[in-house]
Amino acid sequence: MNERRLQNAFAESSVEIFVATKENIDEVQNFFIKQDKTFFKFFAEVVYDCHYKLTLKGATIDPKKNYEVGIRGADSISVRMRNILNEYTYEGKLGNGYSIEKSEFILWAPTATKVDLLIYNTAEDAEIPTKHLMIAGENGEYKATLESDLEGKFYMYELTFADNSQTITVDPYATAVSVNGKRTAIVNLQKTNPKNWDNDKFIAQKSPTDAIIYELHIRDMSMDKNIAFENNGTFKAFTEVQLTTKEGNTVGLPHIKELGITDIHLLPSYDFDVIDETRITDDTYKGRKYNWGYDPQNYNVPEGSYSTNPLEPTARITEFKEMVKAIHEHGLRVILDVVYNHTFSIFDHAFGKIAPEYYFRTNDDGYFTNGSGCGNEVASERPMVRKYIVDSVLYWQHEYHVDGFRFDLMGLIDTDTIKMLTSALQKVNPSTIVYGEPWQAGGSALPEYLQTIKGTQKGNNFAVFNDNFREAIKGGSDDETTGFATGAPFLEPQIAIGVAGSIDTISSSPTETINYITAHDNLNLWDKVVKTQGQNENLGFITNQEGEDVEIAVKNATPYHIVNEENPFSNELVQRSVLANAIVLTSQGIPFIHAGDEFLRTKFGDHNSYKSPDCINMIRWENKDKFIKVFNYYQGLINLRKEHPAFRMANEELVRTHLEILRQDNNVVSFVLKDNANGDNWKNIFVVYNSNEITCEVELPVVGEWNIVVNGSKAGTEVIQTINSHAVLAAPLCITILYQ
Repeated sequence: MNERRLQNAFAESSVEIFVATKENIDEVQNFFIKQDKTFFKFFAEVVYDCHYKLTLKGATIDPKKNYEVGIRGADSISVRMRNILNEYTYEGKLGNGYSIEKSEFILWAPTATKVDLLIYNTAEDAEIPTKHLMIAGENGEYKATLESDLEGKFYMYELTFADNSQTITVDPYATAVSVNGKRTAIVNLQKTNPKNWDNDKFIAQKSPTDAIIYELHIRDMSMDKNIAFENNGTFKAFTEVQLTTKEGNTVGLPHIKELGITDIHLLPSYDFDVIDETRITDDTYKGRKYNWGYDPQNYNVPEGSYSTNPLEPTARITEFKEMVKAIHEHGLRVILDVVYNHTFSIFDHAFGKIAPEYYFRTNDDGYFTNGSGCGNEVASERPMVRKYIVDSVLYWQHEYHVDGFRFDLMGLIDTDTIKMLTSALQKVNPSTIVYGEPWQAGGSALPEYLQTIKGTQKGNNFAVFNDNFREAIKGGSDDETTGFATGAPFLEPQIAIGVAGSIDTISSSPTETINYITAHDNLNLWDKVVKTQGQNENLGFITNQEGEDVEIAVKNATPYHIVNEENPFSNELVQRSVLANAIVLTSQGIPFIHAGDEFLRTKFGDHNSYKSPDCINMIRWENKDKFIKVFNYYQGLINLRKEHPAFRMANEELVRTHLEILRQDNNVVSFVLKDNANGDNWKNIFVVYNSNEITCEVELPVVGEWNIVVNGSKAGTEVIQTINSHAVLAAPLCITILYQ
């Protein structure tokens, strides 16, 4: 038996093989390269310890063939096709093109020796398909055209490789699938359009800083059984716009409109894994019915568990469009949360069944890397992967009229890809908003200079989440640590930086920073404030998160028993939570709030509710009745921001000209937006954040008459009080705003 000394071999170009060994090889001439019985001449060189580059002489590698690299007297291993596939770039359209007369099918599979198109009449597993041999092209593509009307049928691809292994896969460019995403469906997309869909248009926005983003999970909005939603947990629930709470307050989409939101950020709504779509309405089913959706399966298809009929491939498509249309009819925009940085699995996903070493990143020793924390990371920097991502967002923009995109773990996607897709989207719709998380969940094989991290968005027309500002305001995401709004001293300079749009640190313009406190990840705002003030036990927050015990624990919790519903602003927890988002809503940049913050939503202390039951995650609309005064306060702050462009400056020059920080000490930050900032009809606007537990006297920019429009219990544009003084008494734990 030969000694095992080889670790891995990758074909990196048509003439280059990168080899990893378990130990240093003293005599590199002992390597050999062969294909079948043919041995190749090559030049070998050491790259670094145990890693070598072998360059072929007078021959090239064919990615459809099997090659071996070995060491004479020891072992040999198969060469895996990696960056060589960059040389097989196909620029044309991929996927299924349907018409009544014919259907075209194009798949990029450069390592396959044969591809068969499998056509099924149904989605049933037992059906034997008809096979159609696809024709190979010069750039790794395979094509087939069938001259008949295939609407309502299903298809898969069967790939055969040089070692005679086979895989069967859905089309990575699938636009419709069977239940649970198992087979690709052939549909007439024109028939999926709701009535007057052609009249549905993007909602224009002058600047990204005009956006007020509301992050929402599809299912969360409509699972409250106290509201008479007919289509709980679905896209279609967004079309139910006549419902109210017991007190007659709006719920669902009309509530979001009433709040003053401009953009609804929907958590992942494409087809994701882990949820059995056939059991989603089965009350006897004890399996998982809930997931945030960060488990990508079919990127270009809406999620079936959000459909009223996941068994019918067109239902989810039509219902997603109906949702978008309803949102647009309310004057709001749709932002789709997209997760191109990883897939739920490697070898069960279409990418892994076609060319795993190409679509996913690997390290030099041949292992798949895990910068996502989910087991893999998609190699966006490679041309055909980049093409896929760009094609995908353009498809959602074209077919579903999506107005913007939020990128999960944007730090794992190379900046050139983000710039390319941003440019392509904004060429179609100049108001398209693009933003994402400028970090990773672990070490990545993507070189740091390619990563889309804080600062890379400067001048590139997209934005990133500003965790610097976030932590300065609230502290850490899941622990007891505090920030400016939750009780920490000495953070005034960091708050002042964020107020100015972070133009002295991570951004070059306020249009490049997403200002926020909490999102779906980690503790939500109310729960974070509760934890910083040591109130978890007092409010009965749960510790057990398994099975029915969760529902019992939720019923026994008393998350608001210390809050006076008639006077909620007398409670310190309320004051601190409202102050946190008041800072976000009055700072330069793009404000972002998590659904339910406006009426003190709780998840009962669950800091990672991605698979928790509805009793944890659903929005409880009774909170709006209980805390209508808090809702009104948020509504007033949002209206103030929308009516006064001074809070929405769109470039560095305007900020440096019109925003002046006046105080940043002793738990007080004050600033003035001066000289009719950004064309505002108020000459001067004075803003004070007081995170002290006592009233503070704060000097005004100039002595004279000032109108107070925001204090500790009221917010908006109407004058609450007029003073003529050199200073204002800023109430504790709140924001105060005055104007001249």
